[in-house]
Amino acid sequence: MQSVQGFGGFFFRAKNPEGLAEWYQEHLGINPAPTDMEMAPWVTESGVTVFSPFAADSDYFARDKAFMLNFRVADVDAMTAQLKSEGIEVSHASEMEGIGRFARIHDPEGNAIELWEPAS
Repeated sequence: MQSVQGFGGFFFRAKNPEGLAEWYQEHLGINPAPTDMEMAPWVTESGVTVFSPFAADSDYFARDKAFMLNFRVADVDAMTAQLKSEGIEVSHASEMEGIGRFARIHDPEGNAIELWEPAS
């Protein structure tokens, strides 16, 4: 059986696509999708990617949102300190034994973003 090799992209609607792409680049280091051959795409480090549909009535993230992003980070404390210094509110700091440490932020359009420092 053939299977996919990895996550190739995440495409979603936004009220201000250009502004949101700039926010992700400025605060999380994610290059926007290239529009020509001179632009470099975002390249990730290899590692775990969790693909997990949630129940429609889950309260893990806002009910009016269909998704929540989860990004792996090397040091959740350093990342959240950087984001706080940029005026971004950080919440939901937690740790799951054997899984890792987490924190949550929201982009300018209210989409939840979970930052995950995997357990070593």
